[in-house]
This record gives sequence, structure tokens and C-alpha cells, in this order.
Amino acid sequence: MGKPTGFMEYLRELPADREPLERLKDWNEFHLHLPEEKLRTQGARCMDCGIPFCHTGMLVSGMACGCPINNLIPEFNDLVYRGLWKQAAARLLRTNNFPEFTGRVCPAPCEGSCTLGATEPAVTIKNIEVSIIDRAWQEGWIAPNPPQVRTGKKVAVVGSGPAGLSAAAQLNKAGHQVTVFERADLPGGLLMYGIPNMKLDKKDVVLRRIKLMEEEGITFVCNTAIGGAEYPVEKLRGEFDAVVLATGATLPRDLPIEGRPLKGIHFAMDFLTANTKAILKKGKDVISAKGKDVIIIGGGDTGTDCVGTSLRHGCNSVTQLEIMPRFPETRAQDNPWPEWPKTHKVDYGQEEAAAKYGDDPRVFLTTATKFEGDADGNVKAVHTVQVKWEKNDKGQFVPTHVPGTEKVLPASLVLLAMGFWGPEQELPEALGVEKDGRSNIKADYGNYATSIPGVFAAGDCRRGQSLVVWAFNEGRGAARECDRYLMGETELP
Repeated sequence: MGKPTGFMEYLRELPADREPLERLKDWNEFHLHLPEEKLRTQGARCMDCGIPFCHTGMLVSGMACGCPINNLIPEFNDLVYRGLWKQAAARLLRTNNFPEFTGRVCPAPCEGSCTLGATEPAVTIKNIEVSIIDRAWQEGWIAPNPPQVRTGKKVAVVGSGPAGLSAAAQLNKAGHQVTVFERADLPGGLLMYGIPNMKLDKKDVVLRRIKLMEEEGITFVCNTAIGGAEYPVEKLRGEFDAVVLATGATLPRDLPIEGRPLKGIHFAMDFLTANTKAILKKGKDVISAKGKDVIIIGGGDTGTDCVGTSLRHGCNSVTQLEIMPRFPETRAQDNPWPEWPKTHKVDYGQEEAAAKYGDDPRVFLTTATKFEGDADGNVKAVHTVQVKWEKNDKGQFVPTHVPGTEKVLPASLVLLAMGFWGPEQELPEALGVEKDGRSNIKADYGNYATSIPGVFAAGDCRRGQSLVVWAFNEGRGAARECDRYLMGETELP
């Protein structure tokens, strides 16, 4: 695919981002774009590899290998190389309901398993993907396409995050009347309030897609929590022929150490949500980092988003504590291709912190042991210690403290970004669905059916905290099985 010798002729090239210190002045997206000629050159690097692992969507060593929604990557790369942009968009949309989301926030496991990436820098799949869909919107190729025939069946989707949106889109294509319930004031779930605006624009990207879905016949009901007195599950089951649960995994991991009740210690998602609401003028209760010494406990995308948001507030300093070791610059021997490459990466937040303060804000192999407060009950410091990972008597690797490495860091705002335990339990318990040993809703991958007939589960509430692209995979799969349940057969992919 692409130019047969392109991978030998052209180097990997990504568009430059806006300058770090410049982009800290606003909340606009920071990625820029390559001109068409260079995008076609990057498409030409897609080699005729015979077995393209990029779209396999497998789990290898517990991590995604290739695209979980099985995007036809070599095909759209080839179409871009040949300048056939409209055909590339059509090919991309065959497998992906929302390329404008994945092209911005997916970590790109496709690139981690790119065959070229075994020996050379991988093809710029993610950038080509977002370039295709952005051009499709600009050219007017994306337009409402409601189903020509309705089945008369009504389906409720509970949760409007990635899994819920993809399930709703597919069920609507099948002709069912779909209503999406969202407890927040705007649809989108994680896409709306869990990811900052500079990574994923809310008005021009997320709400644009929501508006299109409404024009295709999907109904969004916001400010509505299912499972309580406001909207009991009996009403839900009575009004709809089937239900898809896509509530996400929103119970945050806490850090119950000394001083946890002090003021100024917040869960990362509360911090990020309040900030996005303020940008959209949907709320005023911002947890501000302005002029504060910020300590972020936890890594990953959420920790990075807290770094970037704190810097835009005008924090005095920012430090990110990571209990895991720093990954190597290149693949370790026990991390071969096509596994996800566990290599050191500098994301946008760390790049911005280094530009402002001169260094990466991350401190590896370090954990907090105590929060110290002032006379008014506000946090003023975080006590830390370095750790090393050793096997316990069960053969499990656990962190142990290294004596003599204790430090005290000034802190007037602490953000906990340590991931999530699983779904909130009110709705599953009200429905009476069976749960697995991790408190997730029990439903087998592939059929997504819960213990209650006609009720399906998809995304993080079923599999636990995972990637956005896995949520899209599961939403599409749950829609397929829900359609089969309603109609006896299905034509959904």
C-alpha cells in the first residue's frame, strides 16, 4: 500500500505543535496541520507489508496491539497517497464512527504495531486519520444520514461517553429509535468533561458531532441520572425494548494517607470537569491552580492533563509524582514489536512545564506518605519517599519504601490522578445485574449481554478503565448484539 519504496525514501514527519509558551495563553487546540503534499508523502510510507498488524486489534501481553476498531489503515493511507481524500474518508468511516475523536485523543496502538515500526519510525497513522476526517468536515462530506426505515423498537443508552455514543450511532443506523441518557448537563461523557479543551475542542468538535447525531434522529436527555428516584429503573425498562449500559468507570482511586481530609486535595476529574465547565460558561466553581504549588499524584493522560491545565491557570510550580519507573528510550528486550512500546514519552503537559520551568515535572519511583496542613486546615506540603519494586511472598511485584529518601514538597493544591476502580454502583444494583470480581458489570466480551435479558453493557463499566478506542469497539459490539436481540438477526458490523 502507498508507494512500494516510500518507506525507504521518506522520513516520518509530524506537524509542529504551537509553541509551548504561546499555547499556555489560551485553551485552544495546540496541534497544527501538515500541508496536503506532505500528508501524501506520509501516506506513501505505508509499506506493502503483507500482514498489516496495524488493524488487528488484539491484546498482546495485556495491551492493545493494533487498532481495536479495526480501521482499514493501509487502505486509507494508500488513498491519501493517491490524493483520493473523499474515498479515504468513506473507508475510514466504515469502521470508525468518530475519527475526529480518535485522531485527537487515541494513544495510537496502531502505530505501536506498525510493521515499519519494527525497525524504523512508524507510519504517522493517527495524524493521517485526523487529517482525513477534518478535511471531510471542511469539504461538507459529513452530513446527516438518518435511516430510511424505522423498526419501531426503542433503545435506551445510559451514558453518553465513547461507548454510549458509538452504541447509539450504530443502533440508530439499524433503524431503532435511540435515546441517550446523560447525568451531566452536556452529552459526551469523558469526551466532554474528562479531556481538556486544548486536546479536544468541545464546541467545534464534540458538540458538532452531537448535533449531527441529533439530526440523524438520536435523542439526548441530559441532567438525568438513571437508577434513583428521579428516573427509576422500572420506568426505564418499561419505556424501552432494550437498554445499553455505558456508564464508564468513574469511581476514582483515593489515597487514604494521613492528612487526606485537608482542604486543597481534589480528585483530578473534579479539577478537569470544573475547568471545562468554566470554559463553556456552564459553571463558575473552578478549582484554581493560579499562584499555587501543585502536586499531581499519578501519571498517564489524566496526570498530563492536570499539568497542562495547572500551567494555563498560572500555577507557581507543578510536580508530578509517578510510582512507576521511567521507561527506557527504546524498547526493552522483553517488550518486542508488535507489543505496545513501553518507552519514555514526553507529552504536551510535560513539554509545556519544561518550557516554562526548565525541566520535566515528573518524579519517578516516588509516592506520597503524608499530607501536611496549616493552622486553617489547608494542605501546605506533601511528604514523599522513593520506592523500589520487589516481589512479595506471593510472587507479586509491590512497591517498598527506600529508607533515607524522604522529602517534603511544598503544596497548596494536590490533584489525585491515580485511575479508577470501576463503575459507580447505584445503577447496577438498582437493575440487579450480576457483577464480576472487580465490581464491573458482568457481560462477556463479544456478546455484551448482562444477566438481565435485553440489558447490555459496554465500555469501561464492563471491562474496567481502558482506552477510548476500546470503548468505541465495545459500543459498536454491544449495538450489534442488541440489534440481534431485538430483530433476531443483525447486519451491523
